[in-house]
Amino acid sequence: MSEEKKPQFAIQRVYVKDLSFEGPNSPEIFQKEWAPDLAVELDTANRKLEGDFWEASIKISTKVKSGEEIAFVCEVDQAGIFTVTNFTDEQREHLLESICSEILFPFAREAIADAVSKGGFPQLLLAPINFEAYYQDKKKQAASK
Repeated sequence: MSEEKKPQFAIQRVYVKDLSFEGPNSPEIFQKEWAPDLAVELDTANRKLEGDFWEASIKISTKVKSGEEIAFVCEVDQAGIFTVTNFTDEQREHLLESICSEILFPFAREAIADAVSKGGFPQLLLAPINFEAYYQDKKKQAASK
């Protein structure tokens, strides 16, 4: 196989597109019993840029309630620019949705942990996510529509 036709993948840049933190019931919530209940939402996306460049992103939204009150909401849209050359459409989709999400997740997790700590709450360390399973579920849902 010639050099021109070999699949090539490279990370060009990793960055935060959007980061928000809200502690709507601070400081009163700090004076109450801490009984956290966490809800997490996740979404992945990608889009073609110029040339062989693609942007892949993961959005993670966390909401923690303590009792009936919202303690905090923290959201991050973590993205990266990747060089993706000479892959089939199916391979490229898998790469962008699963592999790139795996690469971006530690950065998103750190951004959330940092924002939550700066908001005065105990550090939130999100559990690892199986992006391969997430990608396969997403494909099945799209196929059933």
